[in-house]
Amino acid sequence: GTGSGALLLAALHVWPVAKGIGIDASTAALAIAQANGEALGLAERANWWAGNWADGLEERFDLILCNPPYIAPDDPDLAAQVRDYEPHMALFSGEDGLADYRVIIPQLADLLEPQGIALLEIGWKQADRVTEIARQSGFTAHLHHDLAGRPRALALTRQA
Repeated sequence: GTGSGALLLAALHVWPVAKGIGIDASTAALAIAQANGEALGLAERANWWAGNWADGLEERFDLILCNPPYIAPDDPDLAAQVRDYEPHMALFSGEDGLADYRVIIPQLADLLEPQGIALLEIGWKQADRVTEIARQSGFTAHLHHDLAGRPRALALTRQA
């Protein structure tokens, strides 16, 4: 779910010798991400692949950044301008908003270097449930809050 490529491109800007892969099921999103990488002068360090999460990946990574869909279709907190504007495949994830975490998190063990870390954006009411998915997959989760003080991201590392 690289979308516009913002997370990968921000990381490449911060770490000037890093390289990365942005994956998305949407070829339209990948075209935008690639154009953004070119506009920022980061195209040589970013690869863009069409795919479904980790399918086909054989590499191991020091850092994985992920902003998957995490909204339930009946979420009353979702603003109409978001629901009506954003692509639904980028927003909704099963009946409870957690379907993509149930796919992604178990795949992380084969993708992360032993000391690697995965940062996953979450819905602000999902910390406990996503932490439990991570724990069941052998990860420790550290919660981070957004600028408004809401739970917003989990940093996953392998359990000691």
